[in-house]
Amino acid sequence: MASLSQNAPKGKKKKVLREAQIVSAGEYDGLELNARAELIRQLVPLGLMHVCELLQNEVAALAGERYSRSGGQDGLVRHGTNPGSVRLAGQRHAIRVPRVRDRQANIEIPLRALDAVQDSGDVNDTLLLRVLRGVSCRDYEACAQAVPGAIGLSPSTVSRQFIEASSEKLKELQERDLSGFDFVTLFLDGKAFADDVMVAALGVALDGTKVILGFVQAGTENEPVLTGFLNELVDRGLTADAGLLVVLDGGKGLRAAVKKAFGKKAAVQRCQWHKRENVVSYLPKARQVAWRRRLQKAYSRPTYSEAKAALLRLHDELNDANLDAARSLEEGMEETLTLHRLGVFGVLGRSLKTTNCIESIFGQVEHCCGKVSNWKNSSQKQRWLATSLLDIEPRLRKIQGYKHLGQLREALQQQGGVQHEEVA
Repeated sequence: MASLSQNAPKGKKKKVLREAQIVSAGEYDGLELNARAELIRQLVPLGLMHVCELLQNEVAALAGERYSRSGGQDGLVRHGTNPGSVRLAGQRHAIRVPRVRDRQANIEIPLRALDAVQDSGDVNDTLLLRVLRGVSCRDYEACAQAVPGAIGLSPSTVSRQFIEASSEKLKELQERDLSGFDFVTLFLDGKAFADDVMVAALGVALDGTKVILGFVQAGTENEPVLTGFLNELVDRGLTADAGLLVVLDGGKGLRAAVKKAFGKKAAVQRCQWHKRENVVSYLPKARQVAWRRRLQKAYSRPTYSEAKAALLRLHDELNDANLDAARSLEEGMEETLTLHRLGVFGVLGRSLKTTNCIESIFGQVEHCCGKVSNWKNSSQKQRWLATSLLDIEPRLRKIQGYKHLGQLREALQQQGGVQHEEVA
């Protein structure tokens, strides 16, 4: 980094890392095959060559060939060059931009080729991913030394461009149209995020595709905020009319919000993992391992009647051992058996019996956002979270057993989303 600072000419608003290597078309044609391949791999010299060629071709069409008095449009002449820049390989590169003037109108003619290359969004997209994956704004210049001639690499410039790009990602996520998806399952879960609680929604379409629907920032999982969030998703196209299974961890705020937003159109599957952990938390540590195993075995029974009977037997034992643990198991028991009751536990239980689908996404978010040590405001938190989620989404796989989601849809429609009364 010290050598770069010594060799790079400095200005008030930009830093240039050595001279840009622009290869002319004649030089490129004269290169051997291996040399051409190396230029293609580097991309930047070849890209700059073609940019300069595009500009020169347009100037020739407007004002004629250099030193020629004919061939161009009447009144248009070459008028030197101006310093400018183009976007290549995720960074801006300085070039000399040729000028064309209309002598009669005394105005400068803009070059369409320059506008075309300037409209590319690759700079912000590439910068966004680099910062998101761990390159700090202060270290960004060092990571660009493999691209000579790059400009606009100061920490403040990189930070400003990241804010602009991540703001676009947040807007994209918040305004995403959901009406084109046929969702059959909705995962809801809240996680601590920089001293706040972010509640995220993940939809699973009928073909098994996972789609991140959005998130809401809340101090706690409170019902009014979450109801507003779900109603917003409905306004953007989410519907439970054809049957919807909502998988959540059992928080009262979430459950109440689902009931208000969807009524009886949605069936709720309480996370069996959270229920099991809640129950064993009341027991002495020496007994927790054995009870985890017993509860897991009961939930693994293939049919509703078998699983329900096994859980009731455990409930009776807990009545003698620990009344609080028994009450915890009793609370919401029916909703932990929704997949059993719908008759799809055997084919979809592994994917839908817990909130693991959305928990794993939060784990990946932590990998991206965990390095941020100073959260300044809500905008920063939401921009980073939205950018991370949209970066993760293309890598999400279809859920296991997705070919049986049609069976789940049919079961939901037959049940009408009506929930059984909880165990008295």
